[in-house]
Amino acid sequence: MPKTPAPPRLVAWETTRACNLACHHCRAEAVTEPLPDELGYEEGARLLRQLSEFSPPPFVILSGGEPLMREGILDLAALGTSLGLRMLLSTNGTLLTSGLCQKIRDSGIKRLSLSLDGPDATTHDDLRGVPGSFDAVTRAAALLAEAGLPFQINSTITPGNIFETSRIAGLARDLGAVACHVFLLVPTGRARDMETDGIAPDGYESALRELKLAEPFLQMEFKATCAPQYQRIACELGMHQPRSGKGCLGGNGFMFVGHDGMVAACGYLPLSAGSVRESHPVEVYARSPLFLALRDKSNYRGKCGSCEYWEICGGCRARAHAKGDYLGPEPLCPHEPASIRRRASHA
Repeated sequence: MPKTPAPPRLVAWETTRACNLACHHCRAEAVTEPLPDELGYEEGARLLRQLSEFSPPPFVILSGGEPLMREGILDLAALGTSLGLRMLLSTNGTLLTSGLCQKIRDSGIKRLSLSLDGPDATTHDDLRGVPGSFDAVTRAAALLAEAGLPFQINSTITPGNIFETSRIAGLARDLGAVACHVFLLVPTGRARDMETDGIAPDGYESALRELKLAEPFLQMEFKATCAPQYQRIACELGMHQPRSGKGCLGGNGFMFVGHDGMVAACGYLPLSAGSVRESHPVEVYARSPLFLALRDKSNYRGKCGSCEYWEICGGCRARAHAKGDYLGPEPLCPHEPASIRRRASHA
């Protein structure tokens, strides 16, 4: 029998694919109305009750689409809170009002995330597909601050804004965010049409290195997500924290539940590990062949499989999948493992 893994720290539930924006990089390929196969209220309530059986209970991110477009979303948040789950909400911010902020607070949500993809309207609105999105998200930040609701800024980093990341983090701090999380673009969903190859791996490496060096001066929590090589870079710079964990948490600390109940290692990796309509999520997380494969280094191919930094990095499995092999090498990492360098030197 395989060893039972530690429970996930984070579970993201894509509560709906309905959204009022048209983001060019949307993982979910969101639409304007809820899809007919979306988990119903009772199915969602059952999911939350099942997630509460993890010990300890995970943080649960209510995401989308735009979760505030799902009917009953705050009732579900309140139910999760009553079950001992630590509830979070990921929103684009455009629908927030003072009254809604109070209802969010009453539901027990611990933190919100706001999507901000540029330091100004030019960059942000272009990626989000709707003029005025930048002004709306900055107004949302002010409303959350006024309501005393902690929020973080989430930013998708693309070839078009990668050199503005420090400015985005600075704006997040100025808006009163408690954290800034940057997500390195994964070419899935609508982002399949966006070229991550617009910058060579060395370019991403340089940008991430500069971010790591700037991190101590940001005066806020900062995290690079979908950029597992950030952990290796931190180690090479002597800035790695021993308890900071692995870079890629897909299926190993993190689990994603789609709008239709399908379970995945993360929202960017479109491979099914099972369905909560058919199986208990605790069992899926512990026993899914997909998750078991992701947790075993011996399954990894190419340089990720021989890399000395696998334990703290692991490479982005979703970007590897986009290149044809989810257990293959991370395409945006230029690092050559020591074992490969040794073999080359003896050739």
